[in-house]
Parts: sequence; structure tokens; C-alpha cells
Amino acid sequence: MANSGQKVVLITGCSSGIGLRIAVILAKDEKSRYHVLCVSLSVIATMRDLKKKDKLVEAAGDVYGKTLTLLPLDVCSDESVRQCVNNVKDRHIDILINNAGVGLLGPVESISIEEMKKVFETNFFGVVRMIKEVMPDMKKRRSGHIIVMSSVMGLQGVVFNDVYTASKFAMEGFCESLAVQLMKFNIRLSMIEPGPVHTEFETKMMEDVAKMEYPGADADTVRYFKDVYLPSSIDIFEAMGQTPDDIAKCTKKVIESNNPRFRNLTNSLYTPIVALKYADETGGLSVNTFYNLLFNFGPLMHITMSILKCLTCSCLRRRTISPN
Repeated sequence: MANSGQKVVLITGCSSGIGLRIAVILAKDEKSRYHVLCVSLSVIATMRDLKKKDKLVEAAGDVYGKTLTLLPLDVCSDESVRQCVNNVKDRHIDILINNAGVGLLGPVESISIEEMKKVFETNFFGVVRMIKEVMPDMKKRRSGHIIVMSSVMGLQGVVFNDVYTASKFAMEGFCESLAVQLMKFNIRLSMIEPGPVHTEFETKMMEDVAKMEYPGADADTVRYFKDVYLPSSIDIFEAMGQTPDDIAKCTKKVIESNNPRFRNLTNSLYTPIVALKYADETGGLSVNTFYNLLFNFGPLMHITMSILKCLTCSCLRRRTISPN
């Protein structure tokens, strides 16, 4: 486990994407070479199925088994969460990174209540389980940092992402309330709020939903979803999307900040979009803007996104906001 002077970081959801890159970038932190003089990081990466560990082990390289250890974890199980934390020496976790999550996309009429519950079970209650398990020990030590991988969809609703957005809104409200109490115990709570991120998960989901049928939804709604929303969403991903590495680097900055922010938008291009919501307390400005962008100015938005993609050359859209 961790050597003296190292911080123990427990990360959920590490089989691929953002969680994998966070685990690797922390485990390979350059300062780990100077254990005596510098703070370094011992990372415990968790995943539900350890059979999926190959990508993480390959990416970790020679740090696997040294500064990176794998543990099984199902955030939807109270017992699994308890056993995972009990397997950590003295239950001592300095930093908890809640990354495990699932998505759900499509017309809400075609989504069953059971499917909705599964999203909340992972995205909301899974995070709550983890926080409840590590929080008492952090309070006793009067130290700790809890990080939650949220989304800009936890700040601004997005059409056809109703249930996923709701799960992130719930988490934002929970954490905003809890952060006040935790400050009294010298425990920091930080939200990481990416926009679109290029991951295998997102790519596969986009491909799958385009082929699916949507029983219960009327023909017009399905057409709006497949012919209007999906093409616009792909344009936005291509023009504004970040990589898992971008999010991992931003998360590392938050961890290493002397005074970490509560909210951390990773993509500066989304700041004006989120600001729309707070510029008008009636909500009309943001709702009407998104309606017009999607249904009235679709071709114009496609051209705009294409131009933005060319202008940024992957530089601006990957720019992360430093917590310092």
C-alpha cells in the first residue's frame, strides 16, 4: 500500500475512459520519484469486473502493483462498497474520486421506470454510498478531499438527456449541500464538470441509439431525436469535445490546488452556455435559446460547429480551466 508521505486515492469506474486516464496520470506522477521530499500518490483503482482490467494494466505499465492497485467494487451494492473500503489499510483514504457512471439517451416516453432507476442507482446513490463510507473516517482525521465527476448537464438541462441530466442535477444539489458541512471538518468537496468527451462509451452509445426503436414515442418525436438532435450532438462532440486525458489533467490540477474550487468546468467553451441559465431567473432565456438552436437554426449551427472545429484545431476546446 502507500509509503509514508503518499496520499491514497480511491477512484471508482476505471475500466476505460476518464477513470482509466485519471488512475494512470496519478499513478505515474513524476513526484513519486522523490518520496521523501515530495507528496506522491498511491492510487487504488476500482472496477466492477476485474476481467476488464487489461486496458488499465497496459496503460499503467511498470507502475501497476507499485503505485496502482486494483480492487473489485460495485457502487450499487452496500456490501461491496463496505468491503472495498475495508480492504484499504486502516480504511485510510485521502482522496475519493467518484467517477463511475452510466448514461441514458432518448425520448422519455420510451424509457421504462426501471431503466431510470438504474441510472440513479449508479450516478446518484452509487456516489452517496461511497461518500457515506469514507466520510466518517475523514471527519475523524479532519482531512480529506472528495471529488465527484459530474457534467455540464448537472448545471444545464439538455434535450433527450432528461434522465441522465436529472441524475447529475441530483448529485450537484446533494454535493452543494454537503460541501458546507464538510468544510467544518477540513474536508474539501469538488465537482468536475466536463462537456462532451470522446470516449468509447459515448461513441458506442451514439451508434446504438441511432439504430434503436422507441416504442411509446410518437413518430414526430422519434424523427426529431434521430434526424435533428443526434446530428447536432455529433457536430458538438466533434467541435467541442475533449479527451479523457484533458479531464484527467484538470482533475489532477484540482487535487493539487491549495484552495480547490467547488465547481470546475473543464471546457471554457461551455461557460457562456451555462451562464445563460443564471442570466435570467425565469429560465426563459436558456430554454428558448436551446429550442431555437435545435429546431430553428439547425443548419446554421452545423455550419458554426464546422467553423469552430477548424478554428480551434483541437487547442481551444481542450483548454482546461486551472483551479488556480
